[in-house]
Amino acid sequence: MKRRVVITACSAITPIGYEKNEIIDSLKTGRSGVRPLRDDGLLTKHIHSRVFGTVDYPIDYGFARQYRKTMGPVSYYACQVAKDVLERSGLAGEFITSGRLGVAFGSTHGSPTVQREIYHTFFNALEEKFSSIGAVDYLRSMVHTTAVNITRMFGITGRIIASSTACTTSSQSIGYGYEMVKFGMQDAMLCGGADEYDTTTVAVFDNLLACSVGYNDAPNLTPRPFDAGRDGLVVGEGGGAVILEEYESAKRRGAVILGEILGFACNNNGGDMILPNLDGITATLRIALADAGLAPEEVDFISAHATATKMGDVIEAQAIGAVYGDRPHVTGLKSYMGHTMGTCGVIETILTLYMMEQGFIAPTLNLVNVDERCGMLRHTRELTEAEIRIAAIQNFAFGGVNTCLLVKNGRFVD
Repeated sequence: MKRRVVITACSAITPIGYEKNEIIDSLKTGRSGVRPLRDDGLLTKHIHSRVFGTVDYPIDYGFARQYRKTMGPVSYYACQVAKDVLERSGLAGEFITSGRLGVAFGSTHGSPTVQREIYHTFFNALEEKFSSIGAVDYLRSMVHTTAVNITRMFGITGRIIASSTACTTSSQSIGYGYEMVKFGMQDAMLCGGADEYDTTTVAVFDNLLACSVGYNDAPNLTPRPFDAGRDGLVVGEGGGAVILEEYESAKRRGAVILGEILGFACNNNGGDMILPNLDGITATLRIALADAGLAPEEVDFISAHATATKMGDVIEAQAIGAVYGDRPHVTGLKSYMGHTMGTCGVIETILTLYMMEQGFIAPTLNLVNVDERCGMLRHTRELTEAEIRIAAIQNFAFGGVNTCLLVKNGRFVD
């Protein structure tokens, strides 16, 4: 039997804030979290893009040393938001370790900061200094480091899914967590993603000529989703997590329901590894609607992937137009933070939940002149008071991976 799946807690560390009220204020006032790229003394001088979506405020982690020793920067983000959602959800200690709670959490490539330290030692250290590589360095850097550090810190023994599909990492985590609960494999799932600051990530996209370079002296003016003057993505960092639970169980224990996952779709274009594909993306949006049992006109708001790349925004706009027409409001939330890589799906889901609760839709920052090829949509150009009952969160990744989540406002869940 299929079960209903609700969201009972969320937390996000983002370039526009960590506390809920700070994030909401950033969305309402149009405050950007894009800053100048920090110099890491290695690659910075070779990179053309000089901007980054940066978490530039202190966080009091307070983790015990026994947990810190296996954690790189990405796991600090992951474990902090995991700690937040476990506390906020009200789930009891025995349940957390019962095996009925699972984890679906990932990152783009583990901890590149730690990986870089390891490689530097390999290639530059004298043979007798090889011992400077610690016994736990692999655990700090491996691609599933976020998921397993969460399970270790909180004693979680249920299913574990460690997605690593670049920009769809955390949206996949939520989607696969939703399916785990929906089909009775777990009663609850802790889902999300994280990625850390490191210029190696910027260098990859910069080398592909996908990064913004025209606004290096004015970081707050980029990225520019759907705008005619956009010139590429801005790499960012952060972490986010949600707790998904079976609806009846959450209702019995009096949990606060922030939203309900109505549907999820994930497919692959089956072709080019980099370029977006109109047919593949359009199919994903339609599959998600079918999974949710919704008609397109029931969706009020779309959080677009909208990376501000030349063709990515155009293809996505065409897909949205083909499925939804110009009815739902469309916002590119990356305009506030840059592209937070593996964590963008969960962060954009959380920001959508905040807007649902508060009754507003944030505009796309820096959208001054809409690219005529993206002009068929109902772009959100200014702060709008509106009731969002159902929202779609869309994310697409290198390798042709496409995802779409459909979420219902918690105030309308009964």
